Amino acid sequence: MKAKTEALRTYVRLAPVIPVVTIEDARASIDLAQALVGAGLPVVEITLRTPAALDAIAAVAKAVPEAVVAAGTVLSESQIGEVVDAGAKFIVTPGTSTRLAERLSEAEIPVMPGCATVSEAMALAELGFEILKFFPASVSGGAPWLKSVQGPLPKLSFCPTGGIDPSSAPAYLSLTNVPCVGGTWVAPAEALRKGDFARIRELAAAAAALRPAT
Repeated sequence: MKAKTEALRTYVRLAPVIPVVTIEDARASIDLAQALVGAGLPVVEITLRTPAALDAIAAVAKAVPEAVVAAGTVLSESQIGEVVDAGAKFIVTPGTSTRLAERLSEAEIPVMPGCATVSEAMALAELGFEILKFFPASVSGGAPWLKSVQGPLPKLSFCPTGGIDPSSAPAYLSLTNVPCVGGTWVAPAEALRKGDFARIRELAAAAAALRPAT
């Protein structure tokens, strides 16, 4: 677990924002990853919300090796092996049941499990997880919640995701227990549908210019 934790710690420190994307057409994933990496956001979370997701992860893993592709919205044990086989570098969950958390602790690749409460964070910490996704951040206490848990949970770091945009991201990134945030604003669905990668590069470059506290 220690080696996987250190690998994940490296990934979440590569850039202040992890774009969270939903891919409808896997053919667009390579252009998207190249645009994000070129603009300074090497980590991208591709959510398992569409039939194209696994193909998109595999395409990016093979064609854009400089990208760190994460598999997001992992909800079941069966998906763990699928995303590993596809080439994902790490796994992200929106929330984490007890059974799923136990299986994730045995995964071959690093995992950033999701939580929304102190009790959930503590349960994940007991399994060895030190870097957690805080989701849905904006309606679960936001930056004030993260600031308030710095004292009682000093060993944990969080990637808040959900309802975050360029105006709210700096408040999260000012916290020492937040190495990065996740956001969908970097690659809007409309821009993806239109193949407007120039727009995505512009948004990604602005996101990459944000700076975390640590």
